[in-house]
Amino acid sequence: MAVTFVTGPVSARAPATSANLGPGFDALGLALALHDELQAEVTDGGVRVAVTGEGADELPTDESHLVVRAMWAAFDALGARPPGVRVSCVNRIPQARGLGSSSAAIVGGILLARELVVGGPDRLGDAEVLRLAAELEGHPDNVAPCLLGGFTIAWTEPRRGEGAGSADAGTGGARAVSLAPAAGVRPVLFVPEERGLTAQARAALPLSVPHADAALTAGRAALLVHALTADPGLLFSATEDRLHQKYRAAGMPATAALVDTLRDAGVAAVVSGAGPSVLALSPVPGDFDPGPGWTARHLPVDRNGAAAGRGIMGHAERDTVAAGRAS
Repeated sequence: MAVTFVTGPVSARAPATSANLGPGFDALGLALALHDELQAEVTDGGVRVAVTGEGADELPTDESHLVVRAMWAAFDALGARPPGVRVSCVNRIPQARGLGSSSAAIVGGILLARELVVGGPDRLGDAEVLRLAAELEGHPDNVAPCLLGGFTIAWTEPRRGEGAGSADAGTGGARAVSLAPAAGVRPVLFVPEERGLTAQARAALPLSVPHADAALTAGRAALLVHALTADPGLLFSATEDRLHQKYRAAGMPATAALVDTLRDAGVAAVVSGAGPSVLALSPVPGDFDPGPGWTARHLPVDRNGAAAGRGIMGHAERDTVAAGRAS
């Protein structure tokens, strides 16, 4: 089927995300109401990218930009690439802080490409968008909440042969479900000035862990689903993790110390994704001071996930930012 591209710009908004949430390593994620906003249109040739906000002075402005790379992958899945594209990015999600900035770029780029093709949503459904985004990101724990919103559980199905006797034989790839967090869940983010790298954080993980630690963490992950959706009073116990956070502590001592300080105060605090940001899922004392170098953000859960179309850009963010301390 021939591909026809739309004329004029289309826009997308993609939320920040926090993955793992303590015990839900590579599976659980939460969408947060802090958004990157993107706009793109088809041109006669070449690639031009303009970036404002986070990463404006360091991100590439050519086809190596992650948004464009995601767009090309989506165009390939849709059947054809346009001669060129012009892309504008308004970045609000801090880069390399464990808040899903790369997932927002990937999901946003895929949705832009889909909107730029006539009939794109029919050609590339949300399930395919999730699978493609997870392939580009390497795992689905951030792209799932970014795309779907709310609290998500993501997993990867193995690819099966055509003769497997199943209606979805051969599909495989990432899958996810989105659940509505309880009204009492009001996340607070502590974002440091320093950055972290997911690859380095993963390199710190051992090849095996004690069976008792794995069993405890599995139980806490199951409890976390209930705590986040039905009983926030259980969040402190539900966010205990022995699978990954303690192994990463040496590489980000300030993050580990802040998590310990918050938990000593009875707060359900975890490392956000691969860090170094810290996420609190239960109320933080009003006089709590995280110390120098940290910014506290009170962010609602984004319950809708990424959106794309015409006129999406220009929505003001409504998060409360308090430099150095939670208010």
